[in-house]
Amino acid sequence: MSPLRSTFASASYRGYLPSFYASLTNFNGFGTKYSNPATLPAGDGNGIAFSPSGTDIAVAHSTTPYISAYPWSSGFGTKYTNPTPLPGGNGSSVAFSPSDNYIAVGHSNPTYVSAYSWSSGFGTRSLGGPNVGDLNGVTFNSGASVFAAVGSLTPYITALRFNNGFIGGTYSVPSTLPTARGNGVAFSSNGADIAVAHNTTPYISAYPFTSLSIGGGFGTKYANPATLPPGTCNGVAFSSVTESIAVAHNSSPYMSAYPWSSGFGTKYANPATLPANIGNGIAFSPSNNSVAVAHNSTPYISVYPWTRTFGTKYANPATVPASTGSGVAFNLNTGAIGIAHTNTPYVSVYPST
Repeated sequence: MSPLRSTFASASYRGYLPSFYASLTNFNGFGTKYSNPATLPAGDGNGIAFSPSGTDIAVAHSTTPYISAYPWSSGFGTKYTNPTPLPGGNGSSVAFSPSDNYIAVGHSNPTYVSAYSWSSGFGTRSLGGPNVGDLNGVTFNSGASVFAAVGSLTPYITALRFNNGFIGGTYSVPSTLPTARGNGVAFSSNGADIAVAHNTTPYISAYPFTSLSIGGGFGTKYANPATLPPGTCNGVAFSSVTESIAVAHNSSPYMSAYPWSSGFGTKYANPATLPANIGNGIAFSPSNNSVAVAHNSTPYISVYPWTRTFGTKYANPATVPASTGSGVAFNLNTGAIGIAHTNTPYVSVYPST
């Protein structure tokens, strides 16, 4: 990695990348699938993340040790030693902090989240964390000063101050809560907004957010989109320049995207070729030129060119994931795409062409 690229990868987040750097990280279609890791995740892959530096990859999965992480350099390196202590149960989601010095795993069973210091492997677990039941989504804001999580118990969304670990301060919950179980969560690239994908209408809730230590937290919920998603939303993502927001959901068309400018604009037209079934995870490429959705039926992953409208779906990968696509993530440096899925090998990664 060049010194320039290393600096931006470790110190910046997608919304702050200069255009010349972001242009290096397009996704333009599926290349030949990378070889599987020598030591596979132990069960169904549920969540996936590349580190912001692009040099590590992690998969949250259903069977102990519930999280598996690997060095990444155009392929999987030797699996890192498991963390101590392990997450408490089924790993559902995973996120690296933007500064690359923490990794957080959402899981079932107390304490519902495990956050570890990170330096080419798992370090000490931070004590504390949210209490909203089994965690289905975890994320950090762009400054790594706030950790947010969504789960199965009211208030369904929580946000905590984070400064090299949980520091015990929980922001007040929003005055208008999500209406049911939270399934996915995302901050906008500048950290000014946060969105929650959830189980019942309106299926997506979004809020302004300020990270001030006094008086910060959730603002008044934005108005619902004029055209709601048609069913349970499972994943949500903001584009890297925060001009669009997309959700993956249970009912056709399985994904919906909207302009974003401190609130939802008029829904974009659906793609000409829809995802094949229930949308589970969704992500924009680092340069914002593509959008991907992981879904329930073959080919389990669908990716589209993105120019504030859906382009013609990219050809399926020559070797499709083995089963249901649960989570999707792009490598910030290369545009490679990773999919967490059910059935062995539980994770599949492809270079961009």
